Amino acid sequence: MLSPAQQALQVQIRTSLGVVDAFDAPAEVARRVDFLVHCLQRTGAQGLVLGISGGVDSLVAGLLAQRAVQRVRALGRPAQFVAMRLPCGKQADEADAQAGLALIQPDETLVVDIEPAASALLGALTGAGLAFRDPARQDFIHGNIKARERMVAQYAVAGARGALVVGTDHAAEALMGFFTKYGDGAADVMPLAGLNKRRVRALGLAMGAPDALVFKVPTADLEALRPLKPDEEAFGVTYEQIDDFLEGREIPPEAWDTIIAAWRASAHKRAMPVSPLTLAHGAHH
Repeated sequence: MLSPAQQALQVQIRTSLGVVDAFDAPAEVARRVDFLVHCLQRTGAQGLVLGISGGVDSLVAGLLAQRAVQRVRALGRPAQFVAMRLPCGKQADEADAQAGLALIQPDETLVVDIEPAASALLGALTGAGLAFRDPARQDFIHGNIKARERMVAQYAVAGARGALVVGTDHAAEALMGFFTKYGDGAADVMPLAGLNKRRVRALGLAMGAPDALVFKVPTADLEALRPLKPDEEAFGVTYEQIDDFLEGREIPPEAWDTIIAAWRASAHKRAMPVSPLTLAHGAHH
């Protein structure tokens, strides 16, 4: 049983991430498409850009984005959805990414291999004298470079097309800090915000996505030494436990402790950069 202080912290975290009690998948699909349409109309942007990875998050965001640009076009304004495939060399689950694209049917698909850029940057860093404490740390940093190179590519396309970059971050990833700062954590619009993983999946099912893609084991696939490493292995808890936490349910004490530790350690990822104008406490990096 959680103490009153623990219960209060859980409520505070849920509230800060925008997780609400009531949930209706079709209504959320409509609300989030409306949100993207509003963003396009308000900014005057000419479309949306999103990297499609083969996972359920980018699939759901892509389906929402395509519906939004179609709505904007129906209103008489130009808008295009550009889906990007951003493999790092050969991607193990390329078939899933292609299945997602076939379902989304984006207006345009651009394929950009980020491997040469990511490897060149790592090589330039080590050539300049940067040393890593062990191969695993180098692999981890290289993974972050890959995530940031993907966002560099998406913003280049958005700049060229006058478009907005769509992010895939949602409440479960935000809670655990499971995103790369200024990598996949960077975007102009975040249509999945406030949803936990099971609710993201529910949106996918509501938009006609097949079970094979919706319930695929989530993986960031950034580490070359551990390709397709499951998210849950990195977390030390399951998405089921994370989702229950975000829905205000009881979870085992060990899982609660793991989640809170991840939440606290990743606070800097969810914060704006600090400045002399900011009343900030704690180290940012």
